[in-house]
Amino acid sequence: MTHNRLRVVLLAALVSLSCCEVPAQPLTLKLRRLVQNTDSPNQWQVSERAVEWDPAGTAAVICDMWNQHWCKGATARVAEMAPHMNQTVAELRKRGVLIIHCPSETMKFYEGSFGRKVAQAAPKVPVKETLPGSCALVSVKEPPLPLDDSDGGCDDEPQCAQRSPWRHEISTLEIKEGDAITDSSEAYNLMRQRGITNVIIMGVHENMCILGRPFSIRQMVVQGQNVVLMRDLTDSMYNPRRKPYVDHFTGNDLVCWHIEKYWCPTITSNQIIGGKPFHFAADTKPPRVFDSSY
Repeated sequence: MTHNRLRVVLLAALVSLSCCEVPAQPLTLKLRRLVQNTDSPNQWQVSERAVEWDPAGTAAVICDMWNQHWCKGATARVAEMAPHMNQTVAELRKRGVLIIHCPSETMKFYEGSFGRKVAQAAPKVPVKETLPGSCALVSVKEPPLPLDDSDGGCDDEPQCAQRSPWRHEISTLEIKEGDAITDSSEAYNLMRQRGITNVIIMGVHENMCILGRPFSIRQMVVQGQNVVLMRDLTDSMYNPRRKPYVDHFTGNDLVCWHIEKYWCPTITSNQIIGGKPFHFAADTKPPRVFDSSY
């Protein structure tokens, strides 16, 4: 091990120890899942259960909260959501949860930073299945997604031209000493290094990166991690002019319910910081409640 690599590992250990001088209170969470009715396979029921997670055994993964997206609407929603997310992440960090920033395809911007070195220093570990750059829909586990995002999902009119304008994570989200920065399977290496088995995922977009990135839902579930999605701090790429022809925010809920059926439970940010869950200003309808007609 080189001197620099050893220094990063030791610093990370010291940060971790300093956070644990006073035993951290467990995270008390209410996990929501959709459970299939055994007598009527087409019927699903909402199921909730309370759990307590050890903060030292928990990571919060922030997925692709870029400074800019190719879709103006998506960029605006990220900016609107970011202050509430930063408040939530700050409380999780304070309570001893490892924060992993994952703004994909921007690692050159963070080259040489402490957070980048923390992720890179974690030794590679064996995995149950290879962690590719993107994990597509798993047909043996889930049906097709409930919305058509084949046009990229931009809800602006006219639609924005697709490109790759992101350069780093949105600056509203603070990166503190002890946080890690990665966009690859390094995230899982780091979790294994620290004995982390619980993962809270937030960010964008549910029907794309939230499900498919190597540090996100499908991959972490496959590796046997206890995964939850923070459902109020996420968004989807969906154009209401495509099937199933619902408004953008209903489309977002449809993907959330798909995740709750086939992949993992969900929680909300108020379980961490109190108050009310985050709500987009443009979402003026009453909160949608799942029923089996969806």
